[in-house]
Amino acid sequence: MRRKGYTELLKWKNKDSKMPYMLVGARQVGKTYLLNEFCKNNYEKYIYINLERDSEIVQVFENTLDPMTIIKQIGFIKGGPIDVAKTVIFIDEIQISEKAIVSLKYFAESDIKYNIVSAGSLLGVAINRFKHSFPVGKVRRGYLYPMDFEEFLWALGEENLSVEIKRCYENEIAMFEPVHNKLMERYKDYLFVGGMPVAVQAYITNNQDLNYFPREIKRDILDDYLADMNKYTSNFESIKIKQVFESIPIQLGRDSNKFSYKLIADKGRKSQFQTSIEWLLNSHILYRANLIETPRIPMKAYYKENFFKLYLSDVGLLTELADMTPYDIYSKGSDLFKGMLTENYVAQMFRANGMKLYYWKSGNVAEIDFLVSIRGNIIPVEVKASTNTKSKALKTYMEKYNPNYAIRVSGKNFGLGQHIKSIPLYAVHLITGA
Repeated sequence: MRRKGYTELLKWKNKDSKMPYMLVGARQVGKTYLLNEFCKNNYEKYIYINLERDSEIVQVFENTLDPMTIIKQIGFIKGGPIDVAKTVIFIDEIQISEKAIVSLKYFAESDIKYNIVSAGSLLGVAINRFKHSFPVGKVRRGYLYPMDFEEFLWALGEENLSVEIKRCYENEIAMFEPVHNKLMERYKDYLFVGGMPVAVQAYITNNQDLNYFPREIKRDILDDYLADMNKYTSNFESIKIKQVFESIPIQLGRDSNKFSYKLIADKGRKSQFQTSIEWLLNSHILYRANLIETPRIPMKAYYKENFFKLYLSDVGLLTELADMTPYDIYSKGSDLFKGMLTENYVAQMFRANGMKLYYWKSGNVAEIDFLVSIRGNIIPVEVKASTNTKSKALKTYMEKYNPNYAIRVSGKNFGLGQHIKSIPLYAVHLITGA
């Protein structure tokens, strides 16, 4: 499957940097597949190492941090001497060995250029709990997210549609209505399938028919996440992490979806669950949106610490965690939760573009779903699940802060009026903070 991260890997290779490349992301977002394709296609020789399985190589890193010795020992284990100029070494599940991560610094500082790439499912957690000094400035870190809607279209063989979406977006012209309607159907399917590559592949294999989509695919991914919680944390901590994780549909399915500790457990408090939330954030399983009461740049300096929302990293997993069926996505009912589902989708697209998440609220009067910084201006983004776009909140914000323009994301076609850009839900991936 074609992924945008491949382009970033090519940039790293063409720069001819001695810094190893580390790909960070949640479990099953496609890190191993992407790096495997990159290594096979761009190097004459390729050695794959998985530290979960190759315990003898873990021992190599425990015994030495010298790059030349490490390469020599890997050659002994893998069956022959390694030509470092022609060979790329992919170290998968690198979070298993802290010493392996530390060794990346010495590879970067070596007089010899080594081609080293690495990945791991819980790198964010591992780095956050590092006992040794992380090789800051010695490793090029890339982030891989679930497939965004454009990558979803690519996987379906509909690159032509992604090109047309971009043309309409850049020229602020309406999409041909039958094509718009088709894309809205694709968008609804994406809400259910999500962007996990194995789920997208299952959707394709089953003729893009949600009635035959094997939901156990998504359930297995959720079970893997829960297994990680048990495997890499204490029993007491894993219980709390699971409680936070399983509360997300409840948190989002309310009129006010500000995160509430009391929805996790009776008399729940920040002191009980803060480390659990941090674990999920560092695992890239959850995304956090912070409240901004007075929009100023940089927004990071003005958010309220204890007021935030949490979104799941993949909307398809959210529908599964909420036990939703395709009928729930397409029915006219459950409008409230479909609104939150749509909001989670937008958060997912923004994070895939490397954007931090912020929202605005003025007491109990008005709320704007997202604030984004575009070319030095704070732009409000209102999200609607359907074509009904009536809202007082956006008007209130615009009268108070007079932004250059606003964005309304909804089921409506592209358009522009009263300083509000209408962007259909299937084009959110084109909104960037550039």
